[in-house]
Amino acid sequence: MELRPRGTGLQRPMRQVVVVMPSAFTLGNLFFGFWAIISAYNGNFRWAGWFIVFAGILDVLDGRIARLAKTSSRFGEELDSLIDLVSFGVAPALIMYFLEFNAAGKFAWVLCWIYVVAAAIRLARFNVVSAGKPTAWFTGIPSPAAGMTLACYYPFTQTPWYRASLAYLDLQHQGLVLLMLVLAVLMVSNVKYPKMPGFSFRTGRQTVVTLFVLACMVAAFVKPDAVLFPLGLAYALFGILRGALLGLMERHEPEVAAAVDAGGDDITSLTRERRERRKEME
Repeated sequence: MELRPRGTGLQRPMRQVVVVMPSAFTLGNLFFGFWAIISAYNGNFRWAGWFIVFAGILDVLDGRIARLAKTSSRFGEELDSLIDLVSFGVAPALIMYFLEFNAAGKFAWVLCWIYVVAAAIRLARFNVVSAGKPTAWFTGIPSPAAGMTLACYYPFTQTPWYRASLAYLDLQHQGLVLLMLVLAVLMVSNVKYPKMPGFSFRTGRQTVVTLFVLACMVAAFVKPDAVLFPLGLAYALFGILRGALLGLMERHEPEVAAAVDAGGDDITSLTRERRERRKEME
């Protein structure tokens, strides 16, 4: 009778399932990204937007599962980036093209091309600089965040609140041009954006952040058409405002350093306080 170590018969299939799951979520991401393109071509812009959101959810899940199961690989990272370019670069750009720029002029498609180029550069830079390195911040706005912001624009315009308060401004075309250009620039910029934090209640700050994230998730689940697009704009503006504030703080540091060299104790304490505030922001 052949003897086998106990448990090996179950561990190997279970290990294979754990390895396959992240790739399955990644391919599901591509499925919804491609379906969004088809839906936008057929004029169904609401569902096209939601399919990009579904792709974003699967993109988060495949990364989390791969890290928890310690099954990350170079192949998986490259596959994820290629699929992200389709789901959060090409698909949102085509949604905007079919929605607004299809009849806007002979070369209106160039704006959508610029957005796709920015997404490609953003993903390539991430693979070279940040992939596989645990960091709390993204360099440049992530392509899923930018893509979902664009994709959720049309559902937001169908809400009663938008029609009652913003539709009368008649700035849809100019606003979309500006939004696509800003998101494209942010993707290739060095502006820092926070990653989604893990849920924790160990400290007061972690508790506040966790409750805020949970509140946003509940609001997005209950009223996605009214919440997701403003949340995307708020996330984009957060990086811009934070970068501007840190830039102002750094501008004053050379002057403070010169005063410290002159022997100013009060200036030294002021410098220390500024550095502590800056660490809290990071």
